[in-house]
Amino acid sequence: MDTLDLFIAGKMVPASNGATFERANPVTGATATRAAAATVEDARSAADAAAAAFPKWSATPAGERRRILLRAADALGARTDDIVAAMKDEVGATEAWARFNCMLAGEMLIEAAGLTTQIKGEIVPSNRPGTTAYATRQAAGVVLAMAPWNAPVILGVRSIATPLACGNTVVMKTSELCPRTHALILEAVAEAGFPEGAVNAISNAPDDAPEIVEALIAHPAVRRVNFTGSTRVGRIIAESAARHLKPALLELGGKAPLVVLDDADLDAAVAAAAFSAYMNQGQICMSTERIVVVDAIADQFVEKFAAKVASLTAGDPLEAAHPLGSLVNTAAAERVEGLIEDAVAKGATLIAGGGEGTILNAAALDRVTPQMRIYSEESFGPVAAIIRASDTDEAVRIANDTEFGLSAAVFGRDTARAMAVAQRIESGICHVNGPTVHDEAQMPFGGVKDSGYGRFGGVWSVAEFTELRWITVQDGPLHYPI
Repeated sequence: MDTLDLFIAGKMVPASNGATFERANPVTGATATRAAAATVEDARSAADAAAAAFPKWSATPAGERRRILLRAADALGARTDDIVAAMKDEVGATEAWARFNCMLAGEMLIEAAGLTTQIKGEIVPSNRPGTTAYATRQAAGVVLAMAPWNAPVILGVRSIATPLACGNTVVMKTSELCPRTHALILEAVAEAGFPEGAVNAISNAPDDAPEIVEALIAHPAVRRVNFTGSTRVGRIIAESAARHLKPALLELGGKAPLVVLDDADLDAAVAAAAFSAYMNQGQICMSTERIVVVDAIADQFVEKFAAKVASLTAGDPLEAAHPLGSLVNTAAAERVEGLIEDAVAKGATLIAGGGEGTILNAAALDRVTPQMRIYSEESFGPVAAIIRASDTDEAVRIANDTEFGLSAAVFGRDTARAMAVAQRIESGICHVNGPTVHDEAQMPFGGVKDSGYGRFGGVWSVAEFTELRWITVQDGPLHYPI
């Protein structure tokens, strides 16, 4: 098996000490990928290379940056089959999820290409005679990008596309759970024609991640940090970034509620809830984890939902097509099973579920209460909690009874009423009569509370990856008081 090397200054290079690590297939346990395990020195070399490339790339005209990003989108598309195979092998993804990743990631590169001419400034009226004042945006410097394994192509591309469009250079720290998938992304982007060193990538052994990340954040050339992943790790990164006075964009965990009002179209609500709860085995930050149903229609909803959930079986994506694939590892499966056992022991009703190892069918629990772990803990797996509410106000209270605030949804035929409910929910994203899982390249994407801060997506992300500067030009003499 070939070893994936690091990508530094336009060249594929092994770790400086020759170290490697392996990623196993989550179903079979066989080695899926062997990759270079970067040292702290390698990480610093990648940041140095990005810093050296910054003057040239930041001065590249907007039209040329656009052309290169469009070529990157084409190159990514050409690698779709290889990426799909890597996602199946490394993280147990289904064919449908892997191809959706490639499609949306391509759209993100195209959207980023369009942003190159949207980095604008303003003339600001000055109180000083003869002064013209400008508020301008310009590239910040080196951006450290960290993307997770669960939507590796979407989130991998997202972490670097807008930074590059804004004229920054990047160092991407790839995920330990999908190094080949992320390497394929970087290969596609790199061949598009970026200057040597504008795009760099390092892979690392899991145990080395803390010191690698700390070294990169501390590097003086790194001026921005973006991270998508768990809230637990996000807190550590936020603390390090704050210590080094580096702005960070964080998209973290979620516990998305889907509120079903008494006038909801139940068939539509069931379809959306099932998709949002179980797509990619529930391993999406926006996954519906809590279905909050008003009592008046709860029994009807549960009956319809149980029938839908029972049809969502799981299997090895390398062998046959199933609606669901494998969980990322046995620890994730054991966590889901533990949450279910705890809830049932405390009075919840298991209305569907089953499986073994990392292959778990969709599961749902009815009559979940705050005493159960699944009420508050992020499950990040194929299990949904149904919580019954006496009325709309209680449904809103339950929806907000969480530390997280990424995505949410509200179902009701009276859209004005549903919209009013949506505005009361504490989340960065909320969809009326649509699923909690929804992403588009041009939308402002991010959360509140423990789901992080800042926004990816479209023109909204330009502010995250540029410096706002005040520049003045004086026309004529000034009078000074001393």
